[in-house]
Amino acid sequence: MKAVLAERYGPPEVLQIREIATPTPKADEILIRIHATTVTSADWRLRSQTVPPGFGLIMRLVFGLRKLRQPILGSELAGVVAAIGRDVTRFQVGQRVFAFSDMRLGCHAEYLCLPQDAMVVATPPGLTDETAAALCFGGTTALDFLRRARVRPGERVLVNGASGAVGSAVVQLARHAGAEVTGVCSAANLDLARSLGAARVIDYTREDFSRNGETYDVIVDTVGTAPFSRCRRSLKTGGRLLLVLAGLPDMLKGLWVSLTSGRRVIAGPATVRHDDLNTLAALAEAGAFQPVIDRIYPLEQIVEAHRYVDTGRKKGNVIISVRDQN
Repeated sequence: MKAVLAERYGPPEVLQIREIATPTPKADEILIRIHATTVTSADWRLRSQTVPPGFGLIMRLVFGLRKLRQPILGSELAGVVAAIGRDVTRFQVGQRVFAFSDMRLGCHAEYLCLPQDAMVVATPPGLTDETAAALCFGGTTALDFLRRARVRPGERVLVNGASGAVGSAVVQLARHAGAEVTGVCSAANLDLARSLGAARVIDYTREDFSRNGETYDVIVDTVGTAPFSRCRRSLKTGGRLLLVLAGLPDMLKGLWVSLTSGRRVIAGPATVRHDDLNTLAALAEAGAFQPVIDRIYPLEQIVEAHRYVDTGRKKGNVIISVRDQN
């Protein structure tokens, strides 16, 4: 099978398409023929080791000191079950599925084996593979942070970075929860944020939300530019600051803020639940959550896809089509 390998850390050019053996599923595993996957900001950070302050050594200890222990990146996929192990009961050959491999990675390839009880669910018939592949990274992160913040109907939620994969998901899911959403993004993405359900939009190049006198029940920072020190005046008493992307110093300061200020800072890795995938699929099929798809590249253009994600200017999700191009 074809797979994209990153055999060392570095720029997009370290990625190489190689022919490697197609995996064979173990007794409790399914073999998925991947039709679509994504290049996320996590893939960029892992490949380039561009990580928030304080996490460089931790990332290398987890993923590999000198090179990635798992050289095949990618954490989202959609495709079809190609084979099953002898103990598999939840899936059948030929069934359409989508999955979130998370730290297992491995999705930038034509095939991947996953345990049947991993984050794998059936793809609703109304969803394309491209849409299904883009559900998990942004969607599960948004669901977990909004759940931890206990966002309630009528609350005012500001999303800093409203046009990325996570930010665009937060806007939609917060709106679905009944919140009044303000989206912060560049001028080029203001219409996108409105279309996703933002009642108000702010062009961060023209207006600083932390200085306009508005206050919010929840502020969600998806891009790492709104620590508590910047947005404390914008957060109501009892408000919650969700640091989806933050360095270790800001996370540690957040613990002190939560103990002393009457406000809460919520940070740390998102916790993914199997039911979240079913929830996202149902919302997508009902039209309540639509992953934003910016560009679609064939697998052969994986380097170009990474270059684009590296710019930090993608809208929502970048899709890699793994279907046979012949």
